[in-house]
Amino acid sequence: MGIHAEPGEREVTADALRDAFRAVYGTDPEGVWAAPGRVNLIGEHTDYNDGFVMPFALPHTTIAAVSRRDDGLLRLHSASGDVDGAVVELYVGELHPDAPAQGWAAYPAAVFWALRDAGHAVGGADIHYESTVPTGAGLSSSAALEVVTALALNDLYDLGLEGWRLARLCQRAENVYVGAPTGIMDQTASACCTAGHALFLDTRDLSQRQIPVDLAAQGLRLLVVDTQVKHAHSEGEYGKRRAGCEAAADALEVDALRDVPFEGLDDALARLDDEELVRLTRHVVTEDHRVEQVARLAGDGDFRALGPVLTEGHASLRDDFRISCPELDLVVSAANDSGALGSRMTGGGFGGSAIVLVEDAAAHKVEEAVLAAFASAGFRTPRVFSAVPSEGARRLA
Repeated sequence: MGIHAEPGEREVTADALRDAFRAVYGTDPEGVWAAPGRVNLIGEHTDYNDGFVMPFALPHTTIAAVSRRDDGLLRLHSASGDVDGAVVELYVGELHPDAPAQGWAAYPAAVFWALRDAGHAVGGADIHYESTVPTGAGLSSSAALEVVTALALNDLYDLGLEGWRLARLCQRAENVYVGAPTGIMDQTASACCTAGHALFLDTRDLSQRQIPVDLAAQGLRLLVVDTQVKHAHSEGEYGKRRAGCEAAADALEVDALRDVPFEGLDDALARLDDEELVRLTRHVVTEDHRVEQVARLAGDGDFRALGPVLTEGHASLRDDFRISCPELDLVVSAANDSGALGSRMTGGGFGGSAIVLVEDAAAHKVEEAVLAAFASAGFRTPRVFSAVPSEGARRLA
């Protein structure tokens, strides 16, 4: 997507955004907003199966300085070194999925299209973006970009939309305009998470429960290991998994795989005559069960017990859903062999990041073991940082 900085490399402030906006557009913005990336504690590829997920917001955010325009012109600028620095100019009345904007600008353009298509009176705007959410790392950089855009427009145009409604519109923007068949988790996490909590989300009815997560109080830490293997969900494999899940639900005569009970999984699998559908169904049903396990354990404050559940989830994603890669598998094996409580890939797969639950006292040892394993395998050096449940989308100034 192309607008990011290294996680933890720098802090992007509202004042800095105002100054940058002024340098690009020659005026002050009307306001500054932020939306975070997310890490998913458990619940992978369950959201488009009407299942359960449990993400939390990262401290890494995409920040936007925004002003309205009354001429229908949309001007977009990114501070990223990955783009040429030019201002992208579009007309909101001409935005349409049949002829989408290209590159990173497609994501904010999609939000404008989705809001207008839903009947909301959104006009033009000048926007300057900066971000510290790593792209292609399975940490929802695209959702952060969408949500910060939607939140700014919601405030500036007095739309009165709740966070979950903004998330729904952003999901439609990504599905229809961008063409990526993502579920609802990423946008809802960015829009609705609260500091110090993981979000237990039922993706069927969007009911939410905030579960306190204070790992530090128990001497624990959650590491994120960005393998720097880039993924691209819209390039086919993600869509194939989603289509396969829908085919399995049809074969089992249920609305979604979420409706297959964990206790009746063996009977359901026996009704499927396609091994691929068997694997996809087994992952989704057992993953929903794992989300409920983690929510219960976290609610009881028994965070050390999460480790084996995380590792079990990775095995399911690797063997049944088949969306891991050698780098992700190496993170899990190296971390667990060096004393981690549990590890798994997080995000859509085919690259991206893994999470590692570890005793704080052992964090350095585990990190060094992962780095050494990557060096020995000849892989690119991964980025490792601690994940702390942080605040969701908000206005900064």
